[in-house]
Amino acid sequence: MIKKFLFSTLIVLSAFSVTIAQTKKEAAKVEDPDNLASQYFSQVMGVAVNATSNLKLYKFIYEWIGTPYRFGGNTSKGIDCSAFTKAIYDKVFNTSILRNSRDIFSMVDPLSKDELKEGDLVFFKIKSRSISHVGVYLGENRFAHASSTRGVVISNLNEPYYSRYFYKGGRILEPSDAGVIE
Repeated sequence: MIKKFLFSTLIVLSAFSVTIAQTKKEAAKVEDPDNLASQYFSQVMGVAVNATSNLKLYKFIYEWIGTPYRFGGNTSKGIDCSAFTKAIYDKVFNTSILRNSRDIFSMVDPLSKDELKEGDLVFFKIKSRSISHVGVYLGENRFAHASSTRGVVISNLNEPYYSRYFYKGGRILEPSDAGVIE
């Protein structure tokens, strides 16, 4: 009888200690600042937590959300799509890109929608035969850009407007890929 009591007590204590260990592990996850930031940006920007791998990118975009659009602008008082994209690449990826959406397209390896990854570029031909708009892909069909009507926003490639005018995605070529001689 005593053996059964001790055995059942041991099983209950083991189960209890496993539960406590799991609770501590989950609490540690929540208290991790990077995890909290990922969860926050995921909710604000509508991207899955596991897709928010580059917190610097999301923080940068968050700081610009709502900035008005200004053709040729490149400040917090007003910015256009190519200047916003250039700023992201300068500050987040430490990569210098050109200033015009058509010129930026000349620096990329073209991609289809289903090949896009976080940080890739998305190009549009909006009511034009040539590229007229650029943004930065975030994942799950979302991209950040400076909209001429809404300023800096996050939009979805599946929205009818963007789906209609989407041209191609692009990944910046490494200098060796672009044929640059060092």
